Amino acid sequence: MLTDQQILRIPGPSPIPPSVARAMSQPMIGHRGQSTSDMIADIRPKLKKVFGTQQEVMILTGSGTAGLETAVVNAVAPGEEVAVIVTGAFGDRFVKICKAYGLTTHIFEVGWGTAANPQKVKEFLKEKPLVTAVFSTFCETSTGVLNPIKELAAAIKEVSDALVIVDGVSCVAGTATEMDEWGIDIVVTGSQKAFMLPAGLAFIAASERAWEKVNANPQPRFYLDLAKHRDNILKDTTPFTPALSILFGLQQVLELLEEEGLENVYARHTLMMNMTRAAFKALGVPLLTTDADASPTVTAVKPEDFDPETFRKVMKTEFNLELAGGQQELAKKIFRIGHMGYCSPADMLQAIATMEIGIVKAGKNIELGTGVRAAQQIFLDEGKSAQ
Repeated sequence: MLTDQQILRIPGPSPIPPSVARAMSQPMIGHRGQSTSDMIADIRPKLKKVFGTQQEVMILTGSGTAGLETAVVNAVAPGEEVAVIVTGAFGDRFVKICKAYGLTTHIFEVGWGTAANPQKVKEFLKEKPLVTAVFSTFCETSTGVLNPIKELAAAIKEVSDALVIVDGVSCVAGTATEMDEWGIDIVVTGSQKAFMLPAGLAFIAASERAWEKVNANPQPRFYLDLAKHRDNILKDTTPFTPALSILFGLQQVLELLEEEGLENVYARHTLMMNMTRAAFKALGVPLLTTDADASPTVTAVKPEDFDPETFRKVMKTEFNLELAGGQQELAKKIFRIGHMGYCSPADMLQAIATMEIGIVKAGKNIELGTGVRAAQQIFLDEGKSAQ
């Protein structure tokens, strides 16, 4: 095994393209100089396309969780009631942030591995007329579920004036996101997943309706004050010192996305999801989610006849291929495969082939090549349309 070869197949951080790594290694510049302003001016319209919005996308130096807290502290006033749709660990994180600010938090709990049902959410909200914001995850990273955000937003608006606030950290730039068209009020994402960058930037956009609430909100905030970030990005700058090296990389990432075409980027992610799911079905290894609820950026696998932790250890030891484990109630029960960002069908064929060996070494009797063959067939059947 090559000791310095790392095959990263976790749902973030994701691998970094060589051209992005080169961009991030260029010499430092003044963060208040014209070169930085020119870079931000180039980034702004391209970020809007990824979000599917005409609104400004603010860039914060911080993790995705900083973006989630920014959404809470700007969109909800002290003493207000909120609802959180929890489909896994990151929906639960929204609950913890809301409670940290003393908000009355109503939880709509969904079984982990299942997407939220818009009709049931609507019925839940009918009984919560004082709710001013509804929080949900788009892709629930901990389970590999893609929630039907378009339908959820429509259902919420049928019965409530609450803001619709979405954590898109593990799927924006990997699946279609149409913030304006779907009527989403705030979308948050981070740099280290489908954006193919190191952790360190959070991106957040708000609708006109959300801005009315933000501007009227008396909740104290300083670094996470969205108004400061909006006022500065309109001038092609930032209110506080930005992570310049990651901004260099972001500019290159947006060039790569534009070159490939967003529709092709999304089709590639769907193809990799379908290849991965077909492989495990052929191998007789259960998946956590249904096809209808599955995310194009991460697949969760729940084996019944071998230990997922033993399997992950084999993969790391034998191939230096890193997979993610389960979180909270799914700890030691599942493993998760990231197929997002700088990842191709060829990468997934490599991963599936090595995972077959890992499954055998973890104690399950399979016919080697079965999963690879199934994934290859998906590529032959669907790959042309994803090119």
